[in-house]
Amino acid sequence: MQGAPSIVDTQSEPLNPDSSASINGHPAIIDAFIDMYQKLNKDNLSMLAQVYRDDIRFQDPLHKVEGIAPLTRYFANMYQNVTHIEFDIKEVVISANQQQAGLYWTMTYSHPKLNKGQSINVEGMSQLRFSDKIFAHRDYFDVGQMLYEQVPFLGGLIGLLKNRAGK
Repeated sequence: MQGAPSIVDTQSEPLNPDSSASINGHPAIIDAFIDMYQKLNKDNLSMLAQVYRDDIRFQDPLHKVEGIAPLTRYFANMYQNVTHIEFDIKEVVISANQQQAGLYWTMTYSHPKLNKGQSINVEGMSQLRFSDKIFAHRDYFDVGQMLYEQVPFLGGLIGLLKNRAGK
């Protein structure tokens, strides 16, 4: 995970010499973010405050959360409902000004009521905006792939619709 490929655009603007960077060229906060997500579970949600500002704005296709306390509750609920979850970071793209990052990932999770409790893989992307800590985090992923296609009757219907649309 720490060795995720990185694309750093240094052509547009000079890098900020005051921002600390890791060996792989990522700003230190991005490495801390990746490391945190490798360790995060229901018992250590206090780690969120290490990478997110108190006024964090988090959004995914299903939720919009503002503030570290509501974000911590969101994660507590998520971890309560899954039996397993992990993130594999595939690629990290850093903006020229070292204040934004795009992380491409695969989330693997298991939920007892979805896909007969078997693992589900979801491809996604996180857009992060940061200074000393992350103040905006937006996730993009296919909700159908994550949820709707995993419900027994609904999943079959969505599969049928996708097949017909592809013809």
